[in-house]
Amino acid sequence: MKQVLELLGFVALVQGVLGLLHEFTHWHGGLLRRLGFLDGYGVYASVALVVLAIALFAVAESRRSG
Repeated sequence: MKQVLELLGFVALVQGVLGLLHEFTHWHGGLLRRLGFLDGYGVYASVALVVLAIALFAVAESRRSG
């Protein structure tokens, strides 16, 4: 379970960072830009993904290995 949480945290972190890069540099990357209902809320969604990633890492760290 710890490894699954870490994997989900990593994916959320990468997508959040790529979303922020897209918003501020218009570099095309990540999946958030492809979701039409997030138009105008890309920064908020990206920050939420980064916060979610930090929370997932914290939960994974609190779990025992195995």
